[in-house]
Amino acid sequence: MSAMRMALEPRSSSDVSGLTKAARTLRFAAGLIVLALPLSGCGTGALWDKFMSKDDTFVDEPADKLYNEGLYMMNEKKDLKAASKKFEEVDRQHPYSDWARKSLLMSAYSYYQAGDYDSCIGSATRYVTLHPGSPDAAYAQYLIAASHFDQIPDISRDQGRTEKAIAALEEVVRKYPTSEYATQAKNKIQAARDQLAGKEMAVGRYYIEKRDFTAAINRFKTVVTQYQTTRHVEEALYRLTEAYMAIGIVGEAQTAAAVLGHNFPDSRWYKDAYNLVKSGGLEPSENQGSWISRTFKKIGLG
Repeated sequence: MSAMRMALEPRSSSDVSGLTKAARTLRFAAGLIVLALPLSGCGTGALWDKFMSKDDTFVDEPADKLYNEGLYMMNEKKDLKAASKKFEEVDRQHPYSDWARKSLLMSAYSYYQAGDYDSCIGSATRYVTLHPGSPDAAYAQYLIAASHFDQIPDISRDQGRTEKAIAALEEVVRKYPTSEYATQAKNKIQAARDQLAGKEMAVGRYYIEKRDFTAAINRFKTVVTQYQTTRHVEEALYRLTEAYMAIGIVGEAQTAAAVLGHNFPDSRWYKDAYNLVKSGGLEPSENQGSWISRTFKKIGLG
């Protein structure tokens, strides 16, 4: 049968269906070729290759493997930054696992050891938020407080960080009063309060030098009323004796010297206060109605 005859003869329904499917296949293939042409040009072939290739970037690793790698980087390599990243990766890849909880705390610890206090505070705060009932929550809270404490500046600078450190340390004591970290926090609170008292003393001495005795008295009064358990209170009482004598309020000067001698009889500051009062022909003598006397009775001294 000639090709022309075959073309003119009627087709069965099955033949027509087969041709239709073949035509559709050809059109689809042609479409793919057309689509591929722009991809092969203009430098986009690499994008196509990347799309078709297997991407291993986001393949998860076992949590315990990442955790142990973090420990290795921290303990053996002493690379605290790399260790923190490993611990963070555990939390990212396995957020609901027990390994993630442990890694979050280790991340905070690594950051603290590296002196990256802001990152430590961030990780430790997240730990306390997510795991408030954990046995390690007290330690996480302590890391937050210690990070603030380690940033306390010297007394010549603003003491806003010191006040923030005290607030964070008091939070440890309030939330976890029976933990070992509460005792450590109390010791740091005392040291931070001593720092604040030292700032007041420095400013008070400055005013003494400028002979602004009223301003100086206000600073020393703050030390006596708010920081009487710090090491600065002895000098503060002497400076009050000095300032009151300078402006002629001898009764308060005598009281400051008397309270100093009664509570700190072996202090070198008492000897100086005693001699100062004596130089004015007076003796240390406590006025029970003085704010100085009332302050010390209120706190159980004197």
